[in-house]
Amino acid sequence: MFLDNRQVAMDSVLEALADSLDYFQDNLDRLRPALRNALKPHYEERGVAMRELQQLVREHLDILPRDADVERDDYLWLWSRIKSFVGNDSAVLLGELLEQERVLMQALGNAFTHPLPEALEPTLERCWKNCRALIREINKLQQRQR
Repeated sequence: MFLDNRQVAMDSVLEALADSLDYFQDNLDRLRPALRNALKPHYEERGVAMRELQQLVREHLDILPRDADVERDDYLWLWSRIKSFVGNDSAVLLGELLEQERVLMQALGNAFTHPLPEALEPTLERCWKNCRALIREINKLQQRQR
């Protein structure tokens, strides 16, 4: 089945949400406790919003969310570990988490350009606000690292 543009846009949002959650979970042990405690509530909120959005997309757009790209996740994890040998592990990880947020913001921005069912709007807006709050938090944590 071919997806229309709005379905593709929503699929990209769901994939970016899943990738960011997976990446955070895969790298929890690399974060110092203070960083983990600062970021964890944002990702917990994101997980709730993602599950809600997955259900809404099934109901209103007739698409099933895909699993995160395992090979891509493995590559990103390995690349991050390699970069950590050269630099501060927490600083590298914060930079990569910030990059995940940029990808998600782009996917959300693209989704907002399509006519979407009204039922999706509140959850998409929550995802947008969560992403903005997480970007602010990561930037604040990066400043403290310096």
